[in-house]
Amino acid sequence: MSEAIVIAAGGTGGHFFPAEALGAELLARGHRLVLMTDRRGGQREAGVFTRGAQHVLPGAGIAGRGLGGRVRSLAAIGAGVLEARGILRRLNPAAVVGFGGYPSVPPLLAARLLGARRPAIVLHEGNAVLGMANAQLARFADTVATSFANTARLPMGAEVTLTGMPVRPDIAALAGQPYEPAGETINLLIWGGSLGARVFADIMPDVLGNFEPGLRARLRVTQQARAEDVDRVRGAYGQAKIPAEVAPFLRDIPSLLAAAHLVIGRAGGSSVAEITVAGRPALLVPLPIAAGDEQTANATALVAAGGGWLVAQPHFNAAGLSTLLPTLLTDPLALPSAAAASARLGRPDAARRLADLVEAALRRPASSAIRSASRPPASREKTTA
Repeated sequence: MSEAIVIAAGGTGGHFFPAEALGAELLARGHRLVLMTDRRGGQREAGVFTRGAQHVLPGAGIAGRGLGGRVRSLAAIGAGVLEARGILRRLNPAAVVGFGGYPSVPPLLAARLLGARRPAIVLHEGNAVLGMANAQLARFADTVATSFANTARLPMGAEVTLTGMPVRPDIAALAGQPYEPAGETINLLIWGGSLGARVFADIMPDVLGNFEPGLRARLRVTQQARAEDVDRVRGAYGQAKIPAEVAPFLRDIPSLLAAAHLVIGRAGGSSVAEITVAGRPALLVPLPIAAGDEQTANATALVAAGGGWLVAQPHFNAAGLSTLLPTLLTDPLALPSAAAASARLGRPDAARRLADLVEAALRRPASSAIRSASRPPASREKTTA
């Protein structure tokens, strides 16, 4: 039987979807998968991870607030590390791959504590700023895979490879499909992360409803909204006579992306990866409470390449958008030019690149990849073949 590869990823889509994409690639190469995760979400109940063992660890996903919360969090993480170490000893996996967030902490700490028997340790970072968990774990990882060039907060001595963010195969299949400029119909895709974002529900119907009649008549909107906001948002679009599909969870994202003339939403790593693989222009509103402001860094990378526009949430209001959006939607060059720039950033082969990196780590002695903190990082622009 093939050696096991453990994938550590949380239940939220931003970490779980790229983990699934890597898992599918590794399965196709004949590897055996084991998932270590937290209790959030139901993604583990379907897809590639149903074809292997799954372990839900205590402490995964816990980030305590206040002194008492931090104590409870550390205790839970400690329990998770002990449980994970026991599982890893039994499995004797060839590698542990972490996708960031607190669910990666117990499995990767446990892997490090196995000493001479430890598996290869690979981290993947989905944002342009290393997350808090990955910033700690990267110190003893064999290699760190990044989604963005020049990722911030990488520790000295880390070996870094730019692989891109793995996307689901049905998203990767969009790469290279032409962008069709808007004609009589303008398709807007408005999404706001895994739970939606109320700012879009509060702002977008009023902004679009105040467009001049000719432009408003061309709009077709698909919008993600929280369940409690769906009726309100639908009603607002109905009153403005704008055809709109509004739902808490958007299905068939590949078809929606393929049809979109402009995507409006947050700037999480998975969202930016999907937008760029599909080659679609985007107006991004970074989540203002992100711990490392990583969404602003993600959006800035897209904007710098010419693939979209960034509007900070304090400025995401009717006054600014009533001028910006009509200009973008009626300029015959703005959106097609941004779509082409977005596509140039896309990495549809990121799952293959990351799988290559994992397999390369399997072939190296564990001790050879531990870098001294006094040495400079390996090339931060290094890419896989």
